[in-house]
Amino acid sequence: MSNFGFGKIVKSGFDTAIQQVTEELAKEGFGILTVIDVQTTLKAKLDVDMPPYRILGACNPTLASQAISAVADIGLLLPCNVLVREDEEGRVHVDFMDPGAVLGLVDNPRVKTLADQVKHKLEVVLAAL
Repeated sequence: MSNFGFGKIVKSGFDTAIQQVTEELAKEGFGILTVIDVQTTLKAKLDVDMPPYRILGACNPTLASQAISAVADIGLLLPCNVLVREDEEGRVHVDFMDPGAVLGLVDNPRVKTLADQVKHKLEVVLAAL
């Protein structure tokens, strides 16, 4: 995939994928704080047509609180982004920001442990899709 994320192509349609990933994230203690509809924004601002492309800002409050307690300004690296997008061939991709890659910027062993916990939870979500 990349050195900053992981994911897969799912068999469901775009809207169903959004619903499924949201439900599976909830099972792992994550809520969606933000939804960025890139497709709609680019159409409105630049009159650019593109397939559906949505960024979900997912947060596990317990783990986020622990991270903030460890490093007060870690909020610059939160929440975990989940990308759901449709490619030109109509395939739907669900990709997760790798918390290890992003939180690896912080030189703190407590944060490394939290990043590992978050990544494991996100891998459980991915496996369920």
